[in-house]
Amino acid sequence: MVKLRMARLGRPHRPFYRISAVDSRVKRDGAVLEQLGWYDPMAAGAAKPSELNLERIKYWLSVGAQPTLTVRNMLATVGLVDAAKVKAVHARRIEARKTAAAVKAANPQPVKKK
Repeated sequence: MVKLRMARLGRPHRPFYRISAVDSRVKRDGAVLEQLGWYDPMAAGAAKPSELNLERIKYWLSVGAQPTLTVRNMLATVGLVDAAKVKAVHARRIEARKTAAAVKAANPQPVKKK
């Protein structure tokens, strides 16, 4: 499966990310199928924080590539992905975490004695 995800570059305390299409079995900074843009979270002032190749991103989404949550949020702000759908997925994930935490709290694990 192909994923659209970020690879970290830059120096310590100064991150810079490349957005790329990658096979899901590859490491975060491993081999890339195609570079699709970049994101600079430290951009200040008039500097632009990101640049995306929207045509190629549309192509990868059309052939079934799955964006990671962070990339999906970026695509929603650009208007490439339905923002309401992204918010609904995010709300479901939060609800699932709360439910799992409640179940875990209701059924504590027994303490093993040594």
